[in-house]
Amino acid sequence: MESQVSGVGRRRAPGWRHLVSAVLAFGLAFGGAMAGAAEGAVGKKPSTADHTKFKELAGPFTSGEEVTKACLSCHTEASKQLMGTRHWTWEYTNPDTGQKLGKKTMLNGFCIGDTSNEAFCNSCHIGYGWEDASFDFKNENKVDCLVCHSSGDYVKPAGMAGNVPTVRTESPMGSGKFYGPIDLAKASQQVGKTSTENCGTCHYYGGGGDGVKHGDLDSSLNNADKDLDVHMASKAKGGQGFTCSTCHQSDGHVISGSRIQMTAADPHGPNVRGDKDARATSTCQSCHGDKPHTQHPMNMQVLNSHSDKLACQACHVPEFARGGVPTKMTWDWSKAGLKDANGKPYVTKDEHGHAIYDSRKGTFGLGQDVVPDYVWFNGKVTYTLQTDTIDPSGVVKINTFGGSPNEPGARIWPVKRFQGKQPYDTEYNKLLVPHTATPDDSAYWYNFDWPKALKAGAEATGASYSGKYGFVDTEMLWPITHMVAPKEQAVPCIECHTKDGRMGTLTGIYLPGRDSNKWIDWIGWLAVLGTIGGTMVHAGLRIFTKPKGTQEKHHD
Repeated sequence: MESQVSGVGRRRAPGWRHLVSAVLAFGLAFGGAMAGAAEGAVGKKPSTADHTKFKELAGPFTSGEEVTKACLSCHTEASKQLMGTRHWTWEYTNPDTGQKLGKKTMLNGFCIGDTSNEAFCNSCHIGYGWEDASFDFKNENKVDCLVCHSSGDYVKPAGMAGNVPTVRTESPMGSGKFYGPIDLAKASQQVGKTSTENCGTCHYYGGGGDGVKHGDLDSSLNNADKDLDVHMASKAKGGQGFTCSTCHQSDGHVISGSRIQMTAADPHGPNVRGDKDARATSTCQSCHGDKPHTQHPMNMQVLNSHSDKLACQACHVPEFARGGVPTKMTWDWSKAGLKDANGKPYVTKDEHGHAIYDSRKGTFGLGQDVVPDYVWFNGKVTYTLQTDTIDPSGVVKINTFGGSPNEPGARIWPVKRFQGKQPYDTEYNKLLVPHTATPDDSAYWYNFDWPKALKAGAEATGASYSGKYGFVDTEMLWPITHMVAPKEQAVPCIECHTKDGRMGTLTGIYLPGRDSNKWIDWIGWLAVLGTIGGTMVHAGLRIFTKPKGTQEKHHD
């Protein structure tokens, strides 16, 4: 959606008010133009601090912790603030369900779980050195300031527990991939506000690769054009030039917006940030309000009425994975472990160079330009955890979206429906977290031994393991909210209002064009026939009652 202020409820001003409005509009436009010209002449406001001049950042630094210690000499409260956030703790108690969530406990159908694989997975943690349960969450110097604020050459390779290579390092060992050395002094002097690239370093690459998890978050957004995302495209490309923090604003390092506890419906007007009553949300309505359409009055009322049942994203994100980066739609772990003719693990790629089979992980199904599925969603999500008993006779839902048609707080949301097949204990009927990534004799990626890998994972997570395992079908929903298309490319009405349309299987709502009711149909046809009949009668009366004297005279 374009940024608009709703005109609902405004009355047409008397004629004399138009003159006043025009004068005011001219004055505001002239003043705005002058202000813009002045700003253009001065240029972008510079930072109040040049970090290259701080002696504390001159280095040399031998570790990330030394950089953080230097940062805290000025930003004294930053680490304390971060330590109270989910970005740091990776755990959170959901007030709706009481479940303890976060990456420490949650499962998925991609890499399945973090515990026992910390050294590999925790390159995306905003800290240094979390490789096992002994990590000190209270050590302020362990907070990584640079991963969010450096614009320099700063990399945290997988397999190093979130540390940075200060010498040239091969990671993983034997892979032939080398990183570093990172010049930490240079990186610390190139700090500023967070950028899209900073956030994307982790949020694009979750699940083992670019675009794997979310479907609406991948590296194509770093250089998006307007057709991909009207907000994140640069102004030079016709977009708004947003970064992630434009919507996901922070207060004391607490960042608004979360897929764990979402705001599914926000039936309020635009949210002016900074107001004392401002809502700490990152919804579409935060800027656009819940009545955003300002077209012709008839269309405006029809379109704005849709917001009572539809999330904005349902119309304004027509497809996801539109930027040329495919997203994983399926992942079958049961097919992992195959070897080539030489007894070696291998990777098979499609015609575009994307992996569709990996001996370490199994088979993948990829998707681009994917039409979402649609579900009723009230913002409440329940997760299947490792402690929960499952029913392996059907598809196990890793997460369940709450919501029904009659709930005022529920809306129709677009989702990515991810389907997996992953290990579970066949005696206890519980999902298992395998130890896969950290190089040792029990890691599946290195020994291809499921019993060893599952036993090691169970011991690390504190789960019971009978020694008997199988693979169960799973499903996980991912809400789609990025990659907002221009308003001209919103989902056409006919794609929903038809029997085989996008919402063909969605229940709980009457969709004209998709649904039928004999009484409504009869009334509709009677109205149509009545209109046609009335028009014909009126035309006939006009013809037969027209005075002869008014007939046109024709001359040769």
